[in-house]
Amino acid sequence: MQRLHLVFGGELVDPSKSVFRDVDALDIVGIFPNYEEAYNAWKAAAQKTVDNAHMRYYIAHLHRLRDEEKEVSPTEELG
Repeated sequence: MQRLHLVFGGELVDPSKSVFRDVDALDIVGIFPNYEEAYNAWKAAAQKTVDNAHMRYYIAHLHRLRDEEKEVSPTEELG
């Protein structure tokens, strides 16, 4: 099974919460085939914005959005 990871980030309204100031301005770093590559991309992006306390980058585990044991995943049913 392929385990894809999405790395993205943006400026938060409040550094103590995960609410983005402007969703249209999110920085989509990319989709990576494994956690190690995603982590390296996350780290590089986060280090570029280390002086801005409101900037946060995240790793989303895209492979967790699908249930490979089911014929149709819950997200596909919504479409």
